[in-house]
Amino acid sequence: MRPHVEVIHEGDYIWHAAELPGGEGRASERRLSVDEEDGSSSLRVDFHTGWGRGPGAHHADTEYYVLEGSMTYGGRRLGQGGYVHAPKGVPVEAITFAEGTRILHYREYGDAGFDTGAGRQAGAREEVIVLDSAAMEWDAVPNPGPMPGLFIKYLHVDPLTGFYTRLVHAQEGWADHRLAHHPCYEEAYTVQGHMEYNFGTLDLGTYFFRPARVKHGHFTSMEGGATWLLRSDGELFNWYTQHEWVRWGGEALNYGPEGRWSQSSHDLGVGHRAPEELEMLRASLAYSRQTGATDADYVPHGQGADHSLLAMAKALDTARLQGGHTHPEDVDGGHTHSADHEDGHPAGSGADHRHPAGSGADHRHSVDWGADPATLEHPDERTDAGAHNRGTGRAWKPGDPIPAPIISSLPVRSRSRGRWDGDGM
Repeated sequence: MRPHVEVIHEGDYIWHAAELPGGEGRASERRLSVDEEDGSSSLRVDFHTGWGRGPGAHHADTEYYVLEGSMTYGGRRLGQGGYVHAPKGVPVEAITFAEGTRILHYREYGDAGFDTGAGRQAGAREEVIVLDSAAMEWDAVPNPGPMPGLFIKYLHVDPLTGFYTRLVHAQEGWADHRLAHHPCYEEAYTVQGHMEYNFGTLDLGTYFFRPARVKHGHFTSMEGGATWLLRSDGELFNWYTQHEWVRWGGEALNYGPEGRWSQSSHDLGVGHRAPEELEMLRASLAYSRQTGATDADYVPHGQGADHSLLAMAKALDTARLQGGHTHPEDVDGGHTHSADHEDGHPAGSGADHRHPAGSGADHRHSVDWGADPATLEHPDERTDAGAHNRGTGRAWKPGDPIPAPIISSLPVRSRSRGRWDGDGM
């Protein structure tokens, strides 16, 4: 599985010798995220000399995207925005990169292996895609969320799995006030612009990898808009939740006197939203309502009732209603209590009202805790091939149960980017 990586700047990674077997030349890579189980990787690669490799076949679904410089595939030269998708086991032609070229390089469902001169492998499907994305037109995103102003260039869509790679641009002033999670993972590298959201600042060279179901949101696109190369391992459906109430915290002993440790998810974003961002988020809500979407009032995190505290209070009230039951299973196999009950034993009467274990007597008071957690999971949640990883994507179609979001409190974070630099996040 890959870890949750949230708004890391590539400069926070160290350089390694690039793992590009079968080629000639010198290159280095920054490992943005890696799946240690199958070798899947998202990499930033720099070529220090001209580099080239002859025809053959990759061990993984492989993608190259040129950030700067040039790439030549099968005799076709591609500059900034050049893109090649080479499916696993499908023969590829020779590829070269000019000295000084900088690229994004992805491997999915396999390692860095490359079989020089190999033909088409058993089970291989699809064909090589070669695109000049700079020459492509932007299309409006089919479901842009609460506001127009979101545009897309599709680079590759797998017709079988729904895995897709695309460039996405949010124009200046685009905002989304909602918090979303998805049935698939989502990763992005910022190639242009500036966007603010709860987990940090997305600007040139920032990267995130979110496993399926990790909740995120409250986006505001600032001056010049923002553009990402974005990938998902399945069709991206947006599921929205509000009033989340997970709590976590700790003593920020090593963050200095100015350090701040967020005590609740409701603290996320407190004091960090500029007035223009808040106005954009309110406009997002207004547009959503104009389109007839069901939506609650937008309330920035850290304001209003803290639902985690309400849940704690509910639990305490429940304990009081139960009259101070003790449950050491219990005393001599029964349980004792001192509260008035319908059986007529008044509190304080001295009656030691005990029920033998297993007698079926149960004086617990019914409390509505909301949806049964079992209804929020897929039936195969703990039994399929991804059962070891809550963040593994699941095939989903409209009408299926929507699984609960994961709120990751300990993602891998950047030392040089993000809203919470140095305050314990």
